[in-house]
Amino acid sequence: MNDKIKEDLVKSMKEQDKFKTSVLRMLKSAIQTEKINKNKDLTDDEIILVIKKQIKIRTSSLEEYEKYNRLDLANDLKKEIDILNTYLPADLTDDELNKIIDDVFEKLKPSSIKDMGKTIKEISSIVGARADMSLVSKIVKERLS
Repeated sequence: MNDKIKEDLVKSMKEQDKFKTSVLRMLKSAIQTEKINKNKDLTDDEIILVIKKQIKIRTSSLEEYEKYNRLDLANDLKKEIDILNTYLPADLTDDELNKIIDDVFEKLKPSSIKDMGKTIKEISSIVGARADMSLVSKIVKERLS
């Protein structure tokens, strides 16, 4: 994943696409910062989490810009989000996610809300960054209640 981002950065620089180059430099910097914080090379799943975090930051800024009618800045953020989204794998479908949750429930047999933490941890180790963990948490909570 990191190599793909570096290749795309070099390609955008050669094509003189200043906007894309800027976005990829910001992403590369965020990945480098996370690498320094963790004191190790990042896995693809960890890089995906960094990308999702960058998208989340831009999405919240986008809402603020739209609220104050700064459409020029909002459009730039939309373009940035689109570029970042190209590096994310497809999220699991609802059916795939429910199947994984069913399998984990079958394996761990959680009986109460007290078992929620270990259940979500197990699901997280399977899905990695391909699912919205807040959605997973909501589904598990409903099933345990």
